[in-house]
Amino acid sequence: MTANTWTVDRAVEELRAAESTRTARHPITEDWPGLDLGTAYQVQSELVAARVAGGERIVGVKLGLTSRAKQRRMGVDAPLTGWLTDGMVLDAGAHVRTERLIHPRVEPEIVFTLGRRLEGPGVTPASAMAAVRSVSAGLEVIDSRYRDFRFTLPDVVADNASSAQFVVGDVEVDPAGLDLALEACVLSVAGTVVDTATGAAVQGHPARALALAANSLAERGLALEEGWIVLTGGMTDAVPLEPGRPVAAEFAHLGALMVTCR
Repeated sequence: MTANTWTVDRAVEELRAAESTRTARHPITEDWPGLDLGTAYQVQSELVAARVAGGERIVGVKLGLTSRAKQRRMGVDAPLTGWLTDGMVLDAGAHVRTERLIHPRVEPEIVFTLGRRLEGPGVTPASAMAAVRSVSAGLEVIDSRYRDFRFTLPDVVADNASSAQFVVGDVEVDPAGLDLALEACVLSVAGTVVDTATGAAVQGHPARALALAANSLAERGLALEEGWIVLTGGMTDAVPLEPGRPVAAEFAHLGALMVTCR
């Protein structure tokens, strides 16, 4: 297929097919080198619209590639946003449904729940935090539709930021009493510590990621709504999720949570 035959609808079809058949594909930009960031967000929007048409409901937003280390490893140079739906939610203690996934990985996140609408442009970290009702721990299961998690920034934006599933801990903390830049997390796999980080790994402070999300959405005439959750981005590198090897995250003040799969 030549580049000039590619459209937003075609890209949506290709990504949905990769997801439904659990078949990783090469980056879309190899077929469509003219795919720019604005068009990639159109693809993302149509992908999520298809989920909503199928009965799912938007419950929030996620940020991806918020740490400089992850940007360097993935070969991209900026964070991105994606959508969360209720079809992606995992109950605490539930097994990840790997029969729908290609090559799942897990990363720990600081999660915000919004107490009021947050609309850009011009949102600062301080004004972003003023809109937060509570802070929780989270684990996100990501699952790129691209082979070996290899992509450019437009590719991963089109793929809804590698969204798959996520779980939010049941400990809800008032952000006023926390220094989230110092909030520590220990990540373990099958009981062995594999990484540690603090909230500073997320754009220097998770509030900056939240402000970035609000301002990024404003460029498309959108806002973060009251009651939505925001996954602020992986604090550590993502680790593979494999049967019999549970992934757990223990936070200093936000509790602990775990995901497993059969």
